Amino acid sequence: MLRRIVSVILVVWALGFVWFAIALPRPLEDGESAAVVVPTGGAGRIDRGLDVLEQGLAPRLFVSGVDREVRPVEFAVEYEVPVATMACCVTLGFDSVDTRSNAREIARWLAVNKIGSVRLVTSDWHMRRAAWELRHVASGNLIVLEDAIPTRPSLRTLFLEYHKLLARRVTALFGA
Repeated sequence: MLRRIVSVILVVWALGFVWFAIALPRPLEDGESAAVVVPTGGAGRIDRGLDVLEQGLAPRLFVSGVDREVRPVEFAVEYEVPVATMACCVTLGFDSVDTRSNAREIARWLAVNKIGSVRLVTSDWHMRRAAWELRHVASGNLIVLEDAIPTRPSLRTLFLEYHKLLARRVTALFGA
């Protein structure tokens, strides 16, 4: 009996990993939201967030997890953001260091600004956990549009991220 249970668990785990690795989230073609949020940490994320802002698909941009040493003027120079755009439309968050704290920082910003729909921009391999964390900590009816940056993740990256997602969901079941 124990063998069968273990076998079923292993098959479900393996099928879940195959699905996770093959069916990575895709870029969002269209869809407007009240804001675009970008957790730092991967190539192309901030550029995509700024593109969304520039295209008028969201009127505000929040970048979570910015290094505390970075000043807004340095950010503006690095990403060629006009001063007027920085002043009206771009907010930098300095309080997070990982996916969970990114979600909490983003959720606080959304609540303070009374924003109910958001476009989340992150890497394709990271999207499922980042979106889950955000939905988990945000207030009730938040609409999250997932806008994944296509990458070429290694098998190791996929393996680690799959297990982080599984671990996080299991710990959430026990109130952590």
